[in-house]
Amino acid sequence: MRWSHLSAPGAGHDSLPAGPSQDRAAPAAPPLPLALPGATVRTFDTPAFKGMTFYEVRAKSIINRVPGASRVPFEWTINPYRGCSHACSYCLAGDTPVLMADGSTRPMAELRPGDAVMGTMGAGPHRRYVPTTVLDHWTTTEPAFRVTLADGTRLVSSGEHRFLTDRGWRHVAPARPGCPALAVGDRLPGVGRFADPPKESPDYQTGFLCGLVRGDGGRARDGDAWVRADGYLDEVKLHDALRWPAEPTEAWFRGFLAGAYGSTGRTDRLAVVFTSRDEIFLSHVTEALSRLGISSRSPVHPGPASRRPLGAAPTVETMRDLWSALRFRHLTGVTDAPLDVSGVGVRSAGQLTVVDIEPLGLTMPLYDITTGTGDFVADGVVSHNCFARNTHTYLDLDAGHDFDSQVVVKVNAGEVVRRELAAPRWSGAHIAMGTNVDVYQRAEGRYRLMPPILEALRDFANPFSILTKGTLILRDLELLEQAARVTRVGVSFSVGFLDERVWRSVESGTPSPRRRLDAVRTLTDAGFSVGVLMAPILPGLTDTDESIDETVAAIAAAGATSVTPLPLHLRPGAKEWYAAWLRKTHPELTPRYRELYGRGSYLPRPFQDEITARVRLAARRHGLHRADPGEARSLPVTEDPAPLFPGVPPSSAESRSPEPTQLTLL
Repeated sequence: MRWSHLSAPGAGHDSLPAGPSQDRAAPAAPPLPLALPGATVRTFDTPAFKGMTFYEVRAKSIINRVPGASRVPFEWTINPYRGCSHACSYCLAGDTPVLMADGSTRPMAELRPGDAVMGTMGAGPHRRYVPTTVLDHWTTTEPAFRVTLADGTRLVSSGEHRFLTDRGWRHVAPARPGCPALAVGDRLPGVGRFADPPKESPDYQTGFLCGLVRGDGGRARDGDAWVRADGYLDEVKLHDALRWPAEPTEAWFRGFLAGAYGSTGRTDRLAVVFTSRDEIFLSHVTEALSRLGISSRSPVHPGPASRRPLGAAPTVETMRDLWSALRFRHLTGVTDAPLDVSGVGVRSAGQLTVVDIEPLGLTMPLYDITTGTGDFVADGVVSHNCFARNTHTYLDLDAGHDFDSQVVVKVNAGEVVRRELAAPRWSGAHIAMGTNVDVYQRAEGRYRLMPPILEALRDFANPFSILTKGTLILRDLELLEQAARVTRVGVSFSVGFLDERVWRSVESGTPSPRRRLDAVRTLTDAGFSVGVLMAPILPGLTDTDESIDETVAAIAAAGATSVTPLPLHLRPGAKEWYAAWLRKTHPELTPRYRELYGRGSYLPRPFQDEITARVRLAARRHGLHRADPGEARSLPVTEDPAPLFPGVPPSSAESRSPEPTQLTLL
């Protein structure tokens, strides 16, 4: 069992003092994922940890060996946490329609991993729509809020859910102070409220038959549209359907356009195009589009007097924008019209202005998904989602909501470290921390596992290093200084970009680069030589001289003593997903990536050397030197660490890779 290394005998979890913020604690029991002797399940009533569960366990072993196949410059690591409390819960009501990649919609509750939905890529207001994949789907129960927009759209979500606004990502009603909050007057980007799908009423069926048969023009009568027509003829007489109604209803217009598309329609990127030599028929198509609020036009052809080429049939087409393309599909129920949104920009409009935010006063089931782009389109507006951590699945917990809300805390980490450092078999080797999960995540502020770990390392004069994105490390500055007087202490931060818009698009949810660089300055002023890991560097995207120079300049200005570049490597699974994303968003780079990576996971050595050389040149320009391999002691690793003592399983079964892990890509 993967949990057996955590089932040390003995209870007594006195990791936290009793107090008003402490809520509920109980022994772990089935069907909880962690039903181990002496384990405690704890929740807290403070807003910062609302909805989270902490599994307090007593570990058998905590100093773990990195497999020999790894190229990282350290052998041993400590991970006092599994899962991360940095993340929030981003949830919507189950009936919220989500935009699929083909232009259709599906209720949030009905989505499943593997579904293709629409997301966005870019930074700040400069974003474009791209297809993406649902990686995980889960549900939780949260207090519900309703956000109302000027166009009447009403979105029910949790208070922690984030929408993209003209001021950046904003929480609906954040529980934690300092979080950016959504406000009345904020404008949301998107396409606006999705239209309700048609009901197959007699009027809809009659209109469908009229549009299909009258627009047929002698085409072969096969395909899905004619299969539908055969079913409708059981309810509607054909001679009735072929008559133009004196006062057609909206349902008739919807059906007529669906039938007309089945007989004469096609798509040209975003436009829906109808072609027919029957100009009376086309006039009815134009009228139907107008009655449904969809603008159309007859394309103007170049040439003398802007006349159509000889022999060309007249056409009518919808406007070439995403709103018109989606409205046509949603109102008519046409599902087989290809939708090409590549390069389409995300826009905002006045009708998507927030006019009300109100608590509903009830707790209800809410749903969330993880997507490749980190967002999705919910009822016409861009919504943030959480990046799942697949490693949590190796602990029999799911990779989505469980990673954010089910955190394993090794409450005896300090005493186990001290015991293992005192063991005769321990050689005093360097220990790297922050290699799998950030040791200075938000939960560390409450559990305070790091101070006793640092005290033990100090008392045994054992060399160690820490890689983190968390400014909480400054709390333990005095302990770090004490340890540095008796042993070698390394501190590193990971900073991929300076531009916050780029950072938000590729590392959403992490602390600001500015705050991290401020922490670098504080540690440097205290006398530490702080290194920075610059990763991942994406070929053709973030490997420009401008990007490299800007990032290195900021790192140097913060007082860092070294910068270590890490070009992109693609492990199996990540490689397939990244390739699909690249084909959709940067198809011009696909041949280059195929050439660079082939069937492997790593860039060719000459290409890696070129990137490294350009980072080294930038470092020299700004007074830095690149870290030598022996100095980069805080590079992260995803290998499955082997335990210090025989017979004790490793602390995780994370994906194995012979290279250091890079920062989150997308």
